[in-house]
Amino acid sequence: MKKLFLLFAFLVTAVSFSQNEQLAGYYYERSDFEKAKLSYEELLQTVPQNMQYFLRVIDCYQQLKQYDEAKTLLNERFAKYNQAAILVELGYNAHLQKEESKANSFYDKAIERIQKNAREVYSVANLFEQKSLLEYAIKAYDTATFVEPNYNFDYQKALLYGQMGNTELMINTLLDANFENPENSNLIKSQLARYLFDESDSSFSDSLRKALIIRVQKTEDVFWNQYLSWFYVQQREYGKAFIQEKAIYKRNPQSLGNIVALAQQSILEEDLDTAVAILSYITENTTDLSLLIQADTYLIKMKIDAAKQNDFPAINSALDALLSKYEISPFTLSLQLIQAHFVAFNLENPVEARAIVDRALKLQLNNYQIAQAKMELADIMLYEEKFNQALLYYSQVELDLKNDAVAHEASLKAAKTCYFKGDFKWALKQFKELKAANTQLIANDALEYYLLINDNTVADSTQIALKEFAKGDYLMYQNRNEAAIIQFQSILKQFKGQEVEAITLLRLGTIYEKNAQYDLALSQYQNIISNHADGIYSDEALYFSAEIYNKKLNEPEKAKPLYEQIIFNHEDSIYFVEARKSFRKLRGDTNL
Repeated sequence: MKKLFLLFAFLVTAVSFSQNEQLAGYYYERSDFEKAKLSYEELLQTVPQNMQYFLRVIDCYQQLKQYDEAKTLLNERFAKYNQAAILVELGYNAHLQKEESKANSFYDKAIERIQKNAREVYSVANLFEQKSLLEYAIKAYDTATFVEPNYNFDYQKALLYGQMGNTELMINTLLDANFENPENSNLIKSQLARYLFDESDSSFSDSLRKALIIRVQKTEDVFWNQYLSWFYVQQREYGKAFIQEKAIYKRNPQSLGNIVALAQQSILEEDLDTAVAILSYITENTTDLSLLIQADTYLIKMKIDAAKQNDFPAINSALDALLSKYEISPFTLSLQLIQAHFVAFNLENPVEARAIVDRALKLQLNNYQIAQAKMELADIMLYEEKFNQALLYYSQVELDLKNDAVAHEASLKAAKTCYFKGDFKWALKQFKELKAANTQLIANDALEYYLLINDNTVADSTQIALKEFAKGDYLMYQNRNEAAIIQFQSILKQFKGQEVEAITLLRLGTIYEKNAQYDLALSQYQNIISNHADGIYSDEALYFSAEIYNKKLNEPEKAKPLYEQIIFNHEDSIYFVEARKSFRKLRGDTNL
């Protein structure tokens, strides 16, 4: 019974202490320093050795300009615990009273303590940094490494150089530190990337590029070629990155893995000329069957994506030739599924497409490959308006690969199937759940459809406009873009001024853009920007317009103000980061 009582008393005390700590922090964050001081003093009586509470008390006294009281407490603390960090606080207290010579004297004493005990550098340098005494912080680190040569504070010093505005010294220090300790590459590259993306002038990217080029030229270590390739990828200059990757491969022709990854990145960023060059290089420099198939798969898929109607016969022949070359086997499943999709959605022959997938399913496939084949089969069923059969196959994929990204994709496609067939209630439920998906693209897609159904249902409980819009979306899914255009234009006439108008304009814009009818696409987007500026699609219209001017029409001066509107008026947009990068690049903030 006594033990239970003691345990209960301990728990009550712990809860009370935690509440007092939260209260003290609340007062401190609200700059109510008088109350915060009293709260932290009370906490300090319970835990007198707690340095954080003590420093908060000191800061409260200083904020209240009670410097003498702060000095008395600091002297008492120093006499009791003999901590070098207290010397920094005493110096800073003197600085606040404009007693600079006295302040510097205390700072120097703190440095002397590091000479006697290098381990004191952590608390001393940290306090110097907190007080923005950056030169003293560097001096503290230098002193510690002089006393203990095994200590290494290059990373910390580099960040301090950056804060002091010495960009070149920061870069050189970080690069040297990374060369000495390659295991820290992720940490250092993330820091460099932060400066690349966040700095508002060109000096940082220009200085980093020059520093890396000098190292590449002066040494024969591929480490620097790899670093320069990484830099060019950050700048989205994939052609230049490819030059570095080729240099690396010539010296060490063991793996094309990095070059394959660069090709994938180039495709994602729509730098297709570079992607073709990289993939061609892969096919010329390997006999590895899986790599050859992978490269040819990417190449044929790019041809399909860019194809016009009169290109279809040649592409179909090319697919037949590739499958004849590599043979029908589990290794060529990706090519077989691409052919099936092409036959159904481009050649409009779903019966033959299903036969291709059925043949693939008879091969010795693993569970993941079976799921991919079933997914394609479901896509073809959906193309044929066999909604229930498509849902059955999507559900099988969800069950076979639970919690996998492919299962989430199947869930999204199942939700879209319900949407296409007009079962908006069930589709809305599915999209709501998928908004929290781990895959960002799936989450964003689900959110778009959730808002579409929800907003148009609220605006029109009969869902008449939504049903017509879903028909247009389904025609787009079937790759019947001309029919979709007619459907969406009909919606604009029939439901002019209603909730569905903005998203219909957006859909028309995307179709025209896909058809390279850029003037028509821009007119749809401009309609949204002018007449639906407060709606949820204005950021997309701005971004898509900017991308057309920037990447398709080569009119960067027209793109810049559109990117700028996203930066200043749509900070919560999923296009915000990309818009900021593109705007800074066009403005000249990164060296091209």
